[in-house]
Parts: sequence; structure tokens; C-alpha cells
Amino acid sequence: MPASIPATLIPGDGIGPEIVDATLTILDALGAPFEWDRQIAGLAGVKEAGDPLPPATLESIGRTRLALKGPLETPSGGGYRSSNVRLREHFQLYANLRPARTIIPGGRYDDVDLLVVRENLEGLYIGHEHYIPIGNDPHAVAIASGVNTRQGSRRLMEFAFEHALRAGRKKVTLVHKANIMKALTGIFLEAGLELYESRYKGRFELDTVIIDACAMKLVLNPWQFDMLVTTNLFGDILSDLTAGLVGGLGMAPGANIGANAAIFEAVHGSAPDIAGKGVANPTALLLAAAMMLEHCQHVDLATRLRRAISDTFNLDGVRTGDLGGRATTAQFTQALASRIRNG
Repeated sequence: MPASIPATLIPGDGIGPEIVDATLTILDALGAPFEWDRQIAGLAGVKEAGDPLPPATLESIGRTRLALKGPLETPSGGGYRSSNVRLREHFQLYANLRPARTIIPGGRYDDVDLLVVRENLEGLYIGHEHYIPIGNDPHAVAIASGVNTRQGSRRLMEFAFEHALRAGRKKVTLVHKANIMKALTGIFLEAGLELYESRYKGRFELDTVIIDACAMKLVLNPWQFDMLVTTNLFGDILSDLTAGLVGGLGMAPGANIGANAAIFEAVHGSAPDIAGKGVANPTALLLAAAMMLEHCQHVDLATRLRRAISDTFNLDGVRTGDLGGRATTAQFTQALASRIRNG
């Protein structure tokens, strides 16, 4: 038996507890060696502890340095600040990985295998915003400041380039807007080009593309790209775009990785409108769990999990409603667990 691995589990809000329970069932079927410490965050944290990110949750992740997280609800406009952003900042999770792989063939795009690597802590998402009142309008002018640093950009590039080598990626594309935001994204582009020239030249192909052109090219011909490396805001947008190429956010896992912790998640929302109806698709969180297994050096288990998901969809024909099927969350989970045990 492999040694147990302590990990924090955050069920999340809305459909979170349903897809987390499904994922735990599948990980048990796999024999994954995680030893879970269940904690709360988001709306559940507010309701139970008066805090969307309770100290006990932070302490748990600080101790285990590993977490699997369901979707957390963040109010639009007012209310509390995103727990996802706070987690990234607290644990300095500077790299966000968002793979997009075709699992169900026959869609508008086939054989897509892309990876977006997003800088997670800088750019326009640092939250330096304020209003300037004019006359009787307290919100007459809104101002936001973006910050990219050479150190932060280089740290992300080093992570991305090393990951490209480990994963066998042949081409890395730096996505920027340095033609307009010459300083803010220029420093990011500059850091990547300098690092490639000094340490990685010839080990994989490197090119660059402006963000708006990249979005168009992804829709026209996504196969021209392999790995995209970009800043915080651009990465947020492009990772959702690439998810759309392979079936939507229900097929989109994510990982937030830093020097001292890693948090794996389903990147879709909490979908409170379907919570409790038993129709949620747990695939994104299952794929995040596969990434977590790889991170913990259990590549064989991650491979078995991904293969079983594909076989359940494509050989057994068991799919949830968002993928054109009729299976409930429980029925899909049962079929997937049977695939794993009998496969």
C-alpha cells in the first residue's frame, strides 16, 4: 500500500459537495492514498464560521500543502472578496495550470491538447482599484492599476518552461499586449524571451503572439498551439476560451501551484440553480484530482482515472445532461467506479 498523503478537502458551495462526494468515491475506487482534512470556505465559510476563508482552513492547507477544492461562491459587485484569489495570495500560488484536452470526439474541434499557464498573482488582478468622485457622483471615475514585476514574470516563465520539458511540450507561445501596454505586458514578454535565450533555447520552440490575435487563431486553428504562457487577466480569458474548445467548463480542471502549496480545483462556478438536483457533472473536479495525483507522483493512478473517464463517456455511453446524456451525477459516478474496478 502506498503511504498516505495528507490533503485538505474543501467541498465548496452550490454543487460543490455533490461533485466532491462523487470524486471521493472515484478516488476510493482507484485506491488513491489521500488522507483528507475536510474544511470550509466561500459561502459555507461565511454561514458556518463568519468568514469566507476561516483560519482553520488556512492552517490546514499550510500544514498539508495540498488541497482539492470544489467551486466557491463569490458575490458580484459588493460582498466579500473572492476566496479563490485570497487563497492564491496567501499561499503565493503564482502558477495556474489549465489543460484543455478533447475527451469526447466528434465536436466542433477534435484532438485538441492545449495547456494554458497563467501568472496568478500580478497584473490587473492585484485589486488596486479606486473611484474618484465628481460632483454628486461618488463613482464618476474608476481607476485600476496593474503591476507586473520582472521577478514574478521570470518565476512564472521558469515554472512554465520546466513544465514544458517534463510534459514533452514541443512549442511554447508567450501571449502579450506589449504593442499597447508596453510596460505592463512588455516586462512579461521581455522576461520570457531573455530566459529562453539564456537557458532554454533549442530545447523547445518558442514564439510570441498578441492576445487579440491569439484569441482569433485559437478559434480558427487551435492545433497551431501547444502551450500558452500569459499574464493574469489574459490567462483567465484564454483558459475559458480553450475550455470551450473541448466541451466547456464542465471539462476544465485547474491547478494553482506555488513553492509551498498546491490547490487543485474545478474552475466552473458553484451553479446554485442546479444544486441538490443530482444532475451536476463532476468531470472537471475528477480531472483536477488526476492532476493532483500526478503532482504527488502517482502518474499511474492519474492515467487510469483519465482513461476510465474517456471509456465511460465513449465506450459505455454514460454522460450527464450537459454532455448530451441522461445520467445523473450518481449514475455517472457509479458507471465510472465500475469501469475503474473492472478495468
